[in-house]
Amino acid sequence: MEFCKNQVVAVTIEDMGKDGEGIGKVDGFTLFIKDAVIGDTVQARIMKTKNNYGYARLTEILTPSSHRVEPRCPFARQCGGCQLQALAYPQQLAFKENMVRRNLEHIGGMQEVPMESIIGMEEPFHYRNKAQFPIGLDKNGCIVTGFYAGRTHQIIANRECHLGVPQNRLILDIVIHHMEKYHIAPYDEARGKGLVRHLLIRYGFRTGELLVCLILNGKSFPHIEELAETLSRLPGMASIMLNINKRRGNTILGEQTVLVWGKPYITDYIQDLQFRISPQSFFQVNPQQTEKMYAKALEYANLTGKETVWDLYCGIGTISLFLARAAKKVCGVEIVPQAAKDAKRNAELNGVKNVEFFAGKAEEILPEKCQGGQVHADVVVVDPPRKGCDKKLLDTVVRMGPQRVVYVSCDSATLARDVKYLREGGYEVEKVCPIDNFPMTCHTECVVSIQKNSANI
Repeated sequence: MEFCKNQVVAVTIEDMGKDGEGIGKVDGFTLFIKDAVIGDTVQARIMKTKNNYGYARLTEILTPSSHRVEPRCPFARQCGGCQLQALAYPQQLAFKENMVRRNLEHIGGMQEVPMESIIGMEEPFHYRNKAQFPIGLDKNGCIVTGFYAGRTHQIIANRECHLGVPQNRLILDIVIHHMEKYHIAPYDEARGKGLVRHLLIRYGFRTGELLVCLILNGKSFPHIEELAETLSRLPGMASIMLNINKRRGNTILGEQTVLVWGKPYITDYIQDLQFRISPQSFFQVNPQQTEKMYAKALEYANLTGKETVWDLYCGIGTISLFLARAAKKVCGVEIVPQAAKDAKRNAELNGVKNVEFFAGKAEEILPEKCQGGQVHADVVVVDPPRKGCDKKLLDTVVRMGPQRVVYVSCDSATLARDVKYLREGGYEVEKVCPIDNFPMTCHTECVVSIQKNSANI
């Protein structure tokens, strides 16, 4: 049977893709359908066809899945932030666990994955300690803020995201009211005009501290003292800042940040370790799950107090400081100079002395020190960005020959690719544990214990 654009078909959803889209077949022809979940029978309009598959738009749910639930957020379908709110949380966890397993099998070449059960949340809402709200105008010329619609830069007006903390709504109301009162224009991305681009909010779950940073297409904000005085009355307000970003493009933060009121950071904890968090700091957005993830990384590192550990892509030193309490020495490498400085400061803040941090690319610093004979590692920990590890770095890890590698991943596809490379270099996967740091979305973290083969010791 031939299928064509705008054809309407009935489809039963049998699987879900990496972006949360439903997958079903009609006469052997595979369709990917956004907003459909496993078990649904839906009516869909075909939007694009390829040789043996196509993409369709959900037009009607004919028979809802037993796993379908009513999204808590009324904008869940339009907003690009959540992909899975219509799927019951236990099935979200099953979907993510299966995605990790399949990637390790199909990309990583593993026949049997030693998978531990995914670690989920008791309350999978209001978990984010960081939010970045774009600010713009709607078609009526009114100031709006919220989040971008999926794959666009069209703002879905919503001041009450169910993944963020309730304080966000209070701050947004105050800032938007101030802009309306003084006729302060939001940024127009197409023209490069207007002043206010984004509002960044960070919250310390343990300390209750709040940081507010306005990102501007300019160097000053009208009547900022009045706005700061109003914001400062909110419970927990600790820092009010301006960030200057006059560049065109999608980068949110500029290089210059100015303190308006309070201190230039907030403080929060992971277990008993204290961290200072500035607007630019990389800090995991789900502190409750981060504690579980780092505990799992520490468990997989299997430290006795005699080991030298290299922590690559170390950020502000969060994992490094966890490991340092159980290791002889930890060396961290981080590409962002400010983050490396923050890591050193966090070590001092927590009185941790057996750590050393290097600023630069891990794939350059590690081979350089390895070549000079300066590097020994019993355990290597990697926590790379979504693109995974650089091949040059993996080559160096294999040459160094640590007993164990602990891989912390935010993308199981690139994890699987890198695992395959390490397995070809004489290592084998011992344990895999997915951790749901991002409920309601398709993203998940994963911690993997990788052991050197006994034949290569």
